Amino acid sequence: MGEDAASTARHGAIETVLVPRTRELGGVRVGRVLPAMQRRMVGPFVFLDEMGPVLFRGGDGLDVAPHPHVGLATVTYLFEGELLHRDSLGSVQVIAPGAVNWMTAGRGIAHSERTPPAARAAGGRLSGIQSWVALPRAHEEDEPAFAHVAAEALPALEDGGVRLRVIAGAFAGARSPVRVLSETLYVDAALAAGARLEVPADQEERAALVASGELEVDGARFPAGQLLVLRPGAPVVLRAPSDARVLLLGGEPMDGERHVWWNFVSSSRERIEQAAADWRAGRFPSIPGERDPVPLPERPPGMRIR
Repeated sequence: MGEDAASTARHGAIETVLVPRTRELGGVRVGRVLPAMQRRMVGPFVFLDEMGPVLFRGGDGLDVAPHPHVGLATVTYLFEGELLHRDSLGSVQVIAPGAVNWMTAGRGIAHSERTPPAARAAGGRLSGIQSWVALPRAHEEDEPAFAHVAAEALPALEDGGVRLRVIAGAFAGARSPVRVLSETLYVDAALAAGARLEVPADQEERAALVASGELEVDGARFPAGQLLVLRPGAPVVLRAPSDARVLLLGGEPMDGERHVWWNFVSSSRERIEQAAADWRAGRFPSIPGERDPVPLPERPPGMRIR
């Protein structure tokens, strides 16, 4: 981020700029922008990874082995490639680009995500977004659930060089059929060179993830991978100097602090400790057709749940 961009982050429409940290997930390098030291959540979004783009040779693929979740919903959204979702409810679903996998963990679920056999044999590209949405306190212990919404079922709008799809929540008068438990903003927008997209101020917490290309805000430019946390209270205009893709995300602030450790999110540290003990003891339900679950990691001495 250059000096002009830094000035915009301090004084203009942007409150904070989050730069991704590289992590490894299932054999693929990802850029993680949430949670961060500067910002733990944006609306209900408590975790955000950008996968790829990665090019697999024939025989290779993503392998995220069985692992648990509590207190959140996982959201998988792909730009390219395919993934095969399996969970402890018995769900088996191939995820294609533009579709939404929304898995509500609630009181506890286990799942895996892998490259499907045919796609693994052929090789090819994979890119997309893995996010976690924290659940309101009243729903943290809901029964686990799984929903898949095909790309063609999501509202699609086009105007002035901007093509967008409403993944969850509402935008520009269109509402996604994906069921959410708190007011949510989640939009995939492709901008042609020179196009502008106004982000209204109807959600208190908003951010824009530059998925590809470059965005300009108040004259400052921001490259792919960065998450621009927008100041509340006023519309913000995003401009694309060249072709770009951006994910808008956010919503109303959560009803209190959320603690995160490993794959668990909760308003209670004690609940996370219980979930960790349950996974270690094998008390989570198993996934039909899967084996070799991810072991519970050891916490270094003195490490606190955030």
